[in-house]
Amino acid sequence: MKLRVSAVQYHLHTIKTFEEFAAQCEHYIKTAEEFGAEFVLFPEFFTTQLLSIGNGQGQSLTIDDLPCFTEQYKKLFTTFAKETNMHIIAGTHVIEKDGKLYNTAHLFYPDGRIGEQAKLHITPTEVKEWNMAPGDSFQIFETEKGKIALLTCYDIEFPEIVRMAKAKGADVIFCPSCTDDRHGFHRVRYTSHARAIENQVYVVLTGTVGALPTVDFMRANFGQAVVITPNDIPFPPLGIQVQGEINDDMVITADLDLELLYEVRERGAVTTWRDRRTDLYTDWK
Repeated sequence: MKLRVSAVQYHLHTIKTFEEFAAQCEHYIKTAEEFGAEFVLFPEFFTTQLLSIGNGQGQSLTIDDLPCFTEQYKKLFTTFAKETNMHIIAGTHVIEKDGKLYNTAHLFYPDGRIGEQAKLHITPTEVKEWNMAPGDSFQIFETEKGKIALLTCYDIEFPEIVRMAKAKGADVIFCPSCTDDRHGFHRVRYTSHARAIENQVYVVLTGTVGALPTVDFMRANFGQAVVITPNDIPFPPLGIQVQGEINDDMVITADLDLELLYEVRERGAVTTWRDRRTDLYTDWK
C-alpha cells in the first residue's frame, strides 16, 4: 500500500484578519492537491500567526487569546478536507479545556471527523511562559491508508512513546514541529531519524519558517520539512526520501510505500523492531 504525503514549511508573517490566514492555508492546500497528496502536514504552532492580528487597539494578542479562534480553525480545515478528499494534519492549535491550555494536533478526515492528540511532553518555555498543560492520553488514528500517529515536536525526543505507537500498529509518524534555532531544530531532526531506525517506520516532519515580530516567543523560526525513512535497502542511504530547503516557504511531497517497511522488518540488513530484547528491558508488545 502506498500513500502520498505533503508537508508544509509554513511561512509566518504578520496578518490583519482571519481571512488572510485562511487564504494562506488554502494556497498550501491547493498546492498539495495539485501534487495529488492524500495526507498533508502543517507545523506546530502555525496558528499563532492569528495572534499577530492584534485586538484592534494597537495591542498584541497573547497565547490565552488563541483558543478564541478554535471554531473558525476547525470549520476552515473541515471544509478543506471535505473539498479535497485529503487527510489534513493541521499542525497544532492551542485549545482550552477546564481552564487549561493544550497544544493539540488535529487530524481532519475527508468525511468531516476530527481527531485530536494533545502534545504529551511540554517544553520548559511552554510551561513557564505559556502555562501549557500536557496531554494525558495517547492514541493512534485509523485511516483508509493504515494507522498513523501524531506526535508533536518535543514528543519525538522520547523513544518510549514512539515504541508505543509502533506497538499499536502505526507505520507513519506525523510530527508537526516549531523550533526557533539550530539547536532545537537538530534535536528534533536527529531524534526523528533515531525513531525511524528503531521502529522501522516513516517519520514525516515539518516546521515553521519566517517570523512574527509582535508575538512573544514566535519572533524566530528555523524549520525544514522532511520525510524520513529507515536506513536500509531499499530506502535512501541517508534515510531522507525528500526534504525542503531550510527556512524557505515551500511544500514537499513524497510517496510512502508501506510494503517496503514490512519487507525490511522481516528481511532487512538489520531488523531492529523484531530484535528488541524484551527479556532485558520493559517494552510495548
